[in-house]
Amino acid sequence: MLKRVEDYSKVLPIVEVYTAVQSEGSRQGYPTIVVRTSGCTHRCYFGEGGWCDSWYTSIHPEKGKYAFNDIIKMYDENPHITEMMLTGGSPTMHPALVNELTHLANERNIFVTIETEGSHFLATDYPINLLSISPKFSNSIPVLGVKTPQGAITDEKMVTRHNKLRLNKDAIKKSINYHHDYHIKPVLDKELSMVGEVEEFLNELEIPNEKVWAMPAGDTRVSLMESYPVVMDFVRDKGWRFTGRAHIMAFDTEREV
Repeated sequence: MLKRVEDYSKVLPIVEVYTAVQSEGSRQGYPTIVVRTSGCTHRCYFGEGGWCDSWYTSIHPEKGKYAFNDIIKMYDENPHITEMMLTGGSPTMHPALVNELTHLANERNIFVTIETEGSHFLATDYPINLLSISPKFSNSIPVLGVKTPQGAITDEKMVTRHNKLRLNKDAIKKSINYHHDYHIKPVLDKELSMVGEVEEFLNELEIPNEKVWAMPAGDTRVSLMESYPVVMDFVRDKGWRFTGRAHIMAFDTEREV
């Protein structure tokens, strides 16, 4: 018996619930309701590309603010929206919440996308429509001593833990086989330094080109635009798919809510 949310009025580890337009991957452009959880096993830092663009759910995770009833209310107020983007942080850290959301989606015919780094396999009563998997390659490893806008990286345990957990191929394989559909979203920098590593991963898991949506590195408009044209040209010649990061282009460093 899989876990479920028992009390719909209890505050859960959810830091944002809001309407948006899907900004990445194969569902880009769809109006959606974003449910963002707090907490992550990873601490991704992409050098000049900056920290994870939702650092407030990972490096400095905020406390939960919303209950399950708040999600239901959002759909009641926006009946034209039939998509859900479950993101984080790392949503798979919260199995009861994710499973409960699949029940809501099944009842209301909602298309569910879950953004995940893929490090945790998660069974649900109703398979998720789309796994948007962004595996974390070696360019995501924080480097000790590097100074960032949030301060110098000094926590050796954090770096070690991130490197140990960042790429769980077995969990990714299991997730792909369990849920309805998937795509892989590798983050590529302007030097394309991770291409060899990404290709090795894709070949090992036998991922076809049409399932690969390459994403430029960057957590601001300025840093994103430095890698944007390089990654776009590479994808054109490679036969993968390209996904922009429309939320950063639209809002830069501001949160959408």
